[in-house]
Amino acid sequence: MTAPHPGPRRVRPWRVVLDTNIVVSALLFTRGPAARVREAWHTGRVPPLASRATVAELVRVLAYPKFRLSADEQTELLADYLPATKVVSVPEPPPAVPRCRDLNDLPFLHLAATGRAHALVTGDADLLALAGETRWRTLSLAELLVHLPDAAER
Repeated sequence: MTAPHPGPRRVRPWRVVLDTNIVVSALLFTRGPAARVREAWHTGRVPPLASRATVAELVRVLAYPKFRLSADEQTELLADYLPATKVVSVPEPPPAVPRCRDLNDLPFLHLAATGRAHALVTGDADLLALAGETRWRTLSLAELLVHLPDAAER
């Protein structure tokens, strides 16, 4: 008798914190590496974590004049991203995290700690410098794409 075939291997989605620049790039560019992240959050392979503070920053950044987005376009982009997120309530006081040079990065660290993230994905040099100092991986976009669960594995 042969052992039963175990069936397709199921890959658990990674809980990730995407910094604002990664999210904005994924929302604005339909091709390239950031677009792959957008596809991954749409398919549930990489459910992004979000907190009140990180969403507030995203709303603020989408309104920057350099993007030339109307209020309706901003709303449409948020409607693309927010339903895919897993909302995490960061407690007050927030959890202890490694010291970071840029205080504006703290909401992302607090979110990763509270949300038990597998990874924080960023292009920010201050955050990338913390790699190895946290429970989660700190990855560049390129590094995430190397680790991204393949759709065929689901």
